[in-house]
Amino acid sequence: MSFDIFDLNGNEEGAKPLAERMRANNLNEFVGQKHIVSEGSLLRRAIATDRLGSCIFFGPPGTGKTTLANIIASTTHGEFIKLNAVQAGVADVKKAVEEARNNLKMYGKRTYLMLDECHRFNKTQSDSLLPAIEQGTIIFIGSTTENPYASMTPAIVSRCRVFEFRRLTEEEIKSALLRALGDKRKGLGEYKAEIEEGALNHIARVSGGDLRTAYNALELAVLTTPPQSDGGLKITLSDAEQSIQRKALSYNEDAYYDYLSAFCKSLRGSDSNAALYYAMRLIEGGCDPMMIARRLAIHSAEDVGMADPNAMVVAASAMYIFEKTGYPEGLEPLCNAIIYVCEAPKSNTVETAMIAAKKDAREVRDDDGVPPYIKDNTFGNKETKADSAKYKYPHDFAGGYVEQQYLPDKLKDRIYYVPSDYGYEKQVKQIRKDKGKLK
Repeated sequence: MSFDIFDLNGNEEGAKPLAERMRANNLNEFVGQKHIVSEGSLLRRAIATDRLGSCIFFGPPGTGKTTLANIIASTTHGEFIKLNAVQAGVADVKKAVEEARNNLKMYGKRTYLMLDECHRFNKTQSDSLLPAIEQGTIIFIGSTTENPYASMTPAIVSRCRVFEFRRLTEEEIKSALLRALGDKRKGLGEYKAEIEEGALNHIARVSGGDLRTAYNALELAVLTTPPQSDGGLKITLSDAEQSIQRKALSYNEDAYYDYLSAFCKSLRGSDSNAALYYAMRLIEGGCDPMMIARRLAIHSAEDVGMADPNAMVVAASAMYIFEKTGYPEGLEPLCNAIIYVCEAPKSNTVETAMIAAKKDAREVRDDDGVPPYIKDNTFGNKETKADSAKYKYPHDFAGGYVEQQYLPDKLKDRIYYVPSDYGYEKQVKQIRKDKGKLK
């Protein structure tokens, strides 16, 4: 077989990227998301019985949102219309709704409307779609990388079931890549390519749970590696590094976890010099900087907590900026946040309070323990309305505070959160003392 980077299979199908060719056609081929498509799951049952209601698939890129929507399209007995929110306007939506209405009236068929990048729909576009979703004229399937609760019209979200997609695990990605290497019909099987274990692990790790990125890297490595004398190909770690444009970790797996542990403990120990070093050592060694950002956000809540509530804001901002700007520009705000979290006063009182409250929530059964005067009495009878009248509205009292019982009787003396003497928590203690004076 002659080696030609511009000739995959000599036909239209072969010209498609590997990620497109390997796209699953049914649920048995689908990779990842076991929490929503495993045997017996709600979504799988709904697809199998063609009873899927309007839903939104939300999650990182390359995790199977569009693929699952296509599987639904191929298994449903209804019609399927696909739009992209970036390109579609109100006229396109109205046309799709009219077509759905005709399908329902004339043929008794339901119509699925698949909308990619659905967070890009503005209010006018959403309003033009809402009545059709409400009346069941269409079954809406939205796909987005943005949190729909924050980025979409609430009226649309409230009428959909939201399914959150997770990043694929390294094992899931490796399994998919090996299948692509062996598949002669849709994959890269005719190239007789073998891949070193280190190269396979590197692509799986660096792709960050994005199967599309992993497929693209594998395909590039195969297409740019000259064949050996026997006609086969050998993908090395060096090939993998070049194809995915990131060097392999310059340390073994044990050292990786050691550095990560040292970074976390340096944050907790308020040593910004050590935390910066371990963060840079991890990143320069090939670790995804978003891993550092995610750990930083967690530690800002776990180890700083209420001693400086701004730490969590700074960490979240750094994570957002890095996500939007990438490497290397995003490193500076990330380092800014690392230093802030390190230098902030430390307190784990929030974590202690959370653990204690969670324990009581699980173990203390008091299903009707809410004090009657703080229950919802919107549809209450005379008795419940009389009870609600006993509620003391804090703003009617000096300082906007009045003492009254909020916890159930079984837990009325519980104290979960005890502020420390550090940072902002000193102010919290003083605020509590001041409230005590108002009794």
